[in-house]
Amino acid sequence: MAHHRGIDYSVWTKRSFLFGVGLFALAAAIELIAHASIGSLPGWEETLLLDAEIIGVLVALLSPFVFGIVLPLTE
Repeated sequence: MAHHRGIDYSVWTKRSFLFGVGLFALAAAIELIAHASIGSLPGWEETLLLDAEIIGVLVALLSPFVFGIVLPLTE
């Protein structure tokens, strides 16, 4: 039997969900503020912020399944 540290999956689930929500909210807020103050953004910045929003949504949606369901069942 291999000895390993106990992982608190509920803490990892909550923190990763909040990280995903925070990433989405931060990218959306930056995009809204930049459009309101500057106007049009360069293409690479639009792409970067859109990718951050998409990754934030994916992390927020997938982390409860990964850390809350899948990983505890594999132990």
